[in-house]
Order: sequence, then structure tokens, then C-alpha cells
Amino acid sequence: MMNTRVPLLALGLAAALAVSPAGAQAPAPQAPSAPPAGTPSPAQSAPLPTTTEPGPGPGTNQAPRPPVPEKALPPATPVPPASGRPPLVANPGDPSDVDEVTLPAKPAAIVSGRGTWDNAVQNLKDAIGRIESELARAGIRAAGRPLAVFTRTDDDGFQYEAMVPVEAAPSPRPAGLPDDVRFGATPSGKALRFVHKGAYEGIDQTYETVTAYLDAKGIVVQDAFVEEYLSDLGATADDGLEVNIYALPK
Repeated sequence: MMNTRVPLLALGLAAALAVSPAGAQAPAPQAPSAPPAGTPSPAQSAPLPTTTEPGPGPGTNQAPRPPVPEKALPPATPVPPASGRPPLVANPGDPSDVDEVTLPAKPAAIVSGRGTWDNAVQNLKDAIGRIESELARAGIRAAGRPLAVFTRTDDDGFQYEAMVPVEAAPSPRPAGLPDDVRFGATPSGKALRFVHKGAYEGIDQTYETVTAYLDAKGIVVQDAFVEEYLSDLGATADDGLEVNIYALPK
């Protein structure tokens, strides 16, 4: 399937963002995502008390000792939910309109990859999940909604940078953090924000709106476009998805 986002980047996005953000792609190998950190077991979160020590013998005045609670093991660090994290722009966008915003440069953990249009959602979900898991494992707090920056597209697929904003890039770098997880900054500067609400499989229609708007206004944009996931990526047909699409004028 031809993805409308392909001509967008091929034309420097001058004509507009080609439809399908991380759209349909041809199958491509993808790095397995690290499993999310586990949550504490019931025994850890609500430990049972140990058996009480034997009471005093008959004829003694000693009061019985209260049961001594069993010391719980420290739980594994869970991956914090992304739902409470702020987006790049505080005020929400309007799906029926386009607005001009200024994107701040936020420190972020980044993983680069290539995906296929047919498996775009799974490609991006795996990449973001891997970043989240590695941050949690390293004790680094995520501080914003996940993003995908599409740096190149063709008929077979797309190249991207998956990003998760953090409070600050760690220094020194935590030991054990994989080499392909690096730190940088989110895209910044003036941008046009378009909002997609609904299943990801229908996002091409939103990109058609982007293309038509840029064409009508004669706006030339940078050779990349940004998707910010305000709700967690799920199934392709999940109609509860909400995505900010940012086009950065040249």
C-alpha cells in the first residue's frame, strides 16, 4: 500500500506531510522490546504476619507480644504509566482546526529504527516500550508523552526516532544502559499542530488534511514530521487513540 507520507518527505514536506505517519509498511526486522518491569506480588504488597511467639506460661505477669510482621522484599521498579505525563504543549489542540504552537526542546531518551507500513503501530509500540523499560531499569524518570519522529519514508517503510522525554539526561551515563539508547532533545521551534482522534488505521485521512492545508497555504515544512501519542498505542483499530501531528515550517 502506498503511504501518503512518502511523497511528503520526498518533497521535503513542501507539498505537505505525506499521509500515514508511521503508516503501513513492509515487514522489517525489529529489535525485540524489553519486557516491562514486573509489579510486586500480592505477598510483597500485603505481607502476612509471622506466627506469634509463644505466650507466657501460666502464673506469669508478662503481657503477650504482638505479632511481628514479615519484612517485605523491595518490589521491582515498575514502568510508570504515561497517562499522567504532560504533552509538549500544555493547551490541548482541536481536531477540527490547525493551530500554531512553539515546541520546547526537552531532554529525551531516543532509540532509532526502521519500520514497515503494515506493522507501523507494533513497530512504534515496541520501540517506545523498550525505552520505557530501560529507563525504569536505570531509575530514570520519564517526564512526557512518547513521540515518534519520522526522518525518512519510502514505499517499503520508514525510518524513525522513538523518544520518551525525561526530567534530565543522566550524567554520568548509567551502567548497563544499552548503547543504542541515547539521550538528546525533542524537536523544538515553531510548528503547526494537527490532531488525530480515532484508530491509527485511519490516520491517513488526517495526513490528507495536513497535505491539503500546507498546499493551500504554500507552506514548506522540514523533511520530518512528529507524532506525539496522547494516549497509549494499542491495536491499529483502537478508536480511542489521540495523536498530535506536528509539521515544522522551514
